[in-house]
Amino acid sequence: DKMGVRFTGVMAGAIMVVGASVKFWAISTTFEHGATAFGITSLPIWGEFTISAQVGYAAIGFAIFAVGVEIAGITVSKVIVKWFKGYEMAMAMGVQMAIARIGTALAMAAPVPLATAFGSPSEPLLSAPLAFGLILMIIGLISFFAFNVMDRKLDKSVADAGETVEEEAFRLSDLVLIIKNKGFWLIALLCVLFYSSVFPFLKYAADLMVNKYGVSPSTAGLIPAILPFGTLFLTPFFGGLYDKKGKGATIMIIGSAMLIGVHSLFSVPFLDHWSIAVLLVLILGIAFSLVPAAMWPSVPKIIPEKQLGSAYSLIFWIQNWGLMGVPFLIGVVLDKYCITGQVTVEGLTRNTYDYTIPMMIFTGFGILAIFVAIALKAEDKKKGYGLELPNMTQD
Repeated sequence: DKMGVRFTGVMAGAIMVVGASVKFWAISTTFEHGATAFGITSLPIWGEFTISAQVGYAAIGFAIFAVGVEIAGITVSKVIVKWFKGYEMAMAMGVQMAIARIGTALAMAAPVPLATAFGSPSEPLLSAPLAFGLILMIIGLISFFAFNVMDRKLDKSVADAGETVEEEAFRLSDLVLIIKNKGFWLIALLCVLFYSSVFPFLKYAADLMVNKYGVSPSTAGLIPAILPFGTLFLTPFFGGLYDKKGKGATIMIIGSAMLIGVHSLFSVPFLDHWSIAVLLVLILGIAFSLVPAAMWPSVPKIIPEKQLGSAYSLIFWIQNWGLMGVPFLIGVVLDKYCITGQVTVEGLTRNTYDYTIPMMIFTGFGILAIFVAIALKAEDKKKGYGLELPNMTQD
């Protein structure tokens, strides 16, 4: 907010390139036995658990990279608002999210084929996927430099047209204004509740397919994989719908209600045919497209543009608490209350689980989300944010 999107984007891209480079170096380097990490032979993590020099350096590289990722996400959101406010802003955000889903799918699908292609099935070259990622990051940084040229031209054309409106510069005290904004907290709570009902569910979804629906472990991941691919097309579509027709708060209520329906049906013990799981994942994919398509473009209607970067970063920060805590909660519940027995497959013994209670927990998050979405709609009616109005105000 203080330095602008051009400086911040380059900084974020550079941080990611540095982090990816450190991790590539760590994985591609052969460390001698006993090599030190940070001046010691091994790095203590928890109790007697330690990590080697190679893992320590790789972890540091990944941590550096992750800092850049969060900054980049915030910067991209503010860029889209700057370029598309008054036009197809929700569709632009939907397209951006769809492209990000392609990146996620590529990150899950590409590493093993790349490692085996440059090595062998018995000795995969683990640094190959990291080299591929590093190359992509360098391309991304170069692309952002190209964007900077375009962004300067936009500023110049706006100034030449006499359309610039001098806005008061961002100050740190603006953070207090954000925190005092009730609409901000409702959006942030909706975000953490909604995403905590989806991403942690996906972490356990393959195991759910095996334990409840009898799907083979080798193909169990295919059913949950339907969800991110469905969002590639639906998120831009729903974003475009919001741009033209409005009803953003209503869309968030509908999406939250769909969450409740999906997770409550997942919790019913006798609905255990795999076709039902496919149908529920498809409906969850629609909900996962609906809510983000309306939620992220609604933030600029609640928060002034000069504070947007800070607002998005606070929302991401709150969201990450949920994405950290909810998988841990579900894991504790599964281990404490849901073990039904053990099975041995190819010499490996694993627990079997009843997922009724975890699905009821996810249903609870959906119920809370719909209450928050209703409260947000009421706040919009009171404050006049315009969440129910179309985003397109200009031709």
